Amino acid sequence: MGSLENKKVVVGDITEKMKESKVFIVADYRGLTVAEVTKLRKELREAGIEFKVMKNTLMNIAANDLGLEGIQDYFKGPTAVAFGTDDVVAPAQILAKFAKQYPALEIKAGVLEGNFVSADEIKALADLPPREVLLAKLANVMQSPITGMATVLQGPIKKLGYALVEIQKVKEQQAS
Repeated sequence: MGSLENKKVVVGDITEKMKESKVFIVADYRGLTVAEVTKLRKELREAGIEFKVMKNTLMNIAANDLGLEGIQDYFKGPTAVAFGTDDVVAPAQILAKFAKQYPALEIKAGVLEGNFVSADEIKALADLPPREVLLAKLANVMQSPITGMATVLQGPIKKLGYALVEIQKVKEQQAS
């Protein structure tokens, strides 16, 4: 009976991780050496991403509890999951880059903000620039019209200044 209670606790933990994560990516790590898995875990941990080997049956129960569709088909064979709670792009980038270096790592699928995503979609997500770069580009795009507007508004003020200087010159000539 104790092991059933233990499984319920573990399923509760997995369900909570899935809920808290903006993205979680399921991967097959079969064929990676212990050193390679350790290296991958370190890279992910440094980016604030949790990487855990999970029991497929428990993942299945947690996914069903959350009403997630499609991901259950990928809980087969050795399964490791990367949970990203802050950045949706970083887990995909790190796993895709690692899979290029170590082809034994296979990205199976994932869930992005509650929606199923295929391995191809995860790889496309990995090609996006980091969040900070996207925010900087957005800020630049938003700033551009403001800068343009300031330049346009500055024109009449400069012309008024030139006109006043010319009026002053004319008045000085008339006075002399």
